[in-house]
Amino acid sequence: MASQPRYGEGTLSDLVSAADDSVKAALNSGKGLSEFLASIDTLGNDELKLIVEQAINLLEGFYVHLPMKRAMHAVDPLQRLRLLRRRIGQLASEIAFHHEMTDIFTSLRDLHTNYILPTHLAQMVAFLPFRVEAYFENDKRQYIVAQTVPGFHHQTFVPGVRLTYWNGIPIDRAVEIAASYHAGSNPAARHARGVEGLTRRAMNVSPPPDEEWVVVSYEDKNREPRELRADWTIVGLPPEENGTSPSVATEVAAAFGLDLEGDTFRRINKILFAQYVSAAKRKIDNARRSARAAPMGLDTTNKSVQIAIAQAESEAASNAVQGTESTMPDVFSVKVVNVDGRDYSYLRIATFNVYDDVAFVDEFLRLIERPEMPRNGLIIDVRGNGGGLIFAGERLLQLLTPRTIEPCRLQFINTPANLDLCRAVKGLKSWLPSLERAFETGATFSAGYPITPPERCNDIGQRYYGRVVLLTDARCYSTTDIFAAGFQDHKIGTILGTDNNTGAGGANVWTLDLIREFFQSGQVSPPLLPLPRGGGMRVAIRRTLRIGDEAGTELEDLGVKPDVVHQLTRSDILNGNHDLIECAARLIAKQDAKVPGVEFFVAARRVETSTWIDLDTRGVDYVDVLIDGRPRDTRDVPAGPLSFEVSGFVPPIAPMRVEVRGYRTQELVCCRRFTV
Repeated sequence: MASQPRYGEGTLSDLVSAADDSVKAALNSGKGLSEFLASIDTLGNDELKLIVEQAINLLEGFYVHLPMKRAMHAVDPLQRLRLLRRRIGQLASEIAFHHEMTDIFTSLRDLHTNYILPTHLAQMVAFLPFRVEAYFENDKRQYIVAQTVPGFHHQTFVPGVRLTYWNGIPIDRAVEIAASYHAGSNPAARHARGVEGLTRRAMNVSPPPDEEWVVVSYEDKNREPRELRADWTIVGLPPEENGTSPSVATEVAAAFGLDLEGDTFRRINKILFAQYVSAAKRKIDNARRSARAAPMGLDTTNKSVQIAIAQAESEAASNAVQGTESTMPDVFSVKVVNVDGRDYSYLRIATFNVYDDVAFVDEFLRLIERPEMPRNGLIIDVRGNGGGLIFAGERLLQLLTPRTIEPCRLQFINTPANLDLCRAVKGLKSWLPSLERAFETGATFSAGYPITPPERCNDIGQRYYGRVVLLTDARCYSTTDIFAAGFQDHKIGTILGTDNNTGAGGANVWTLDLIREFFQSGQVSPPLLPLPRGGGMRVAIRRTLRIGDEAGTELEDLGVKPDVVHQLTRSDILNGNHDLIECAARLIAKQDAKVPGVEFFVAARRVETSTWIDLDTRGVDYVDVLIDGRPRDTRDVPAGPLSFEVSGFVPPIAPMRVEVRGYRTQELVCCRRFTV
């Protein structure tokens, strides 16, 4: 029987014993690297050749960034794939093939475009029982142990110790080497991935580690040099459900912008370092299941029954949490922070990887409107968020600004395959005329159109009126890039970054299987074949263009630059981002000292044959009242409470849409909508 992975004097059994029940089974399945490799299936040469051929067809026919990547990174992935196809018989092993395929895809520097390994590898992850983070001290990067897994015990290898060497390689150089195995679009993104890749491996897009164990050199708290040997552990990553299954919603599946590797790292971190999140989600899921099972004997195909069950599930989830706890604990976490005697709201969005944007936006709104959450300043933290559903990110923006939200525009590359795709799929008809013209004009890309309909981006309107600061880093990717760009382009607030750029990967991502599904739904034979043994590929199929002052600028490779940069400190890593949050709060306080913030409490009501508006405002000079889209009244407003009847207007019998817009020196600063 193979021995368990060891970490210093401890073993995997120690981690299992200390684990929460929600992750115990996953950890208990862990194996050492050699035992795992001895148990996996293998692919034949014909299967390997099929994989390469489909990669050529996918990149040549659908990859929107191919011209840019060839120019910016001097790569030729298609020629490399053709050469690999000829040399398959010369490869030493299947693992060697996977290394070559991942290296070709990594050379594109695009975390959206991936070779996904066969199921026997893709369902697994590799980890070491600690997490490394980088911080700055006197403008020099240092690397420390940020966290250890519950159950890992060592006398000197504890959070806060400084790392010096990794397998005998100076730690700075070891991070550079690790970064070269990851596809970050810019130096900041690659460095961030290098740090993460020291202790985690997402085997859906990366082959297993080369070494069975690592030797970490470090300085203990007395600055004495020491070493730790730790074996890699291979475990299966539990499936994750965030709403409706994408298999029943092709429209939703086609609207994703997700960094698969980054999201896998998030899931690894959850079962290793945030087991309380898994426990909280299990409690809420159990409450939902109980509510779903209650109406036995009812016709669940009936629409009204479905609505009633959904309402019962939502109510059960709300009853399962208290205070500022979220009904989506793996997505949101909130708290009140106090800086210099003033309270601020802090909300972290761990992921946009959900399949129901309505539930996502509703939960965000519920949390920021909790009575214990301050209204005079909101810090939104999206660091490390690998993206997800584009609808969710773009619809969230409207809650934070009175401006009309303009969604980003997306383009296809001009290829015969994309032309056939847009001809076959009804939902892509907007792009068809420009692709047909492109074969005459020679244009590289189609015209740009939004994925999220503009009316969905503006169906709720502003609900938070205080200052907002957005926290970003180089691990913000995909939908998070799009969200950050929209935040900046609509001038919602200040972006405070811990890196000089976001991950720079704003694109819409489709899998090979999804492309096949779209062709088949249009009664057209797909130009791609399914891959053997559960393998797959993903491709950036539509590129994202910004709006506003940056209109027409692509997000890929450029990303979103923060307005202010904060270099992470040792205290940030070991004390819950203490200095970073203080910096964000002081940015809000500084802005309020220059121009007082806005307070805007408003309600609309019917009184017999009249319509009344109730206000309590600060920082607002006058308001306009619109009913069903038409201007009906305008009033100067003093600071404090005020009620007035909308002049000369008799409300209709049917519900009406009331919108109250607040202005300061002719600038729109707040807005609220009601159905009355």
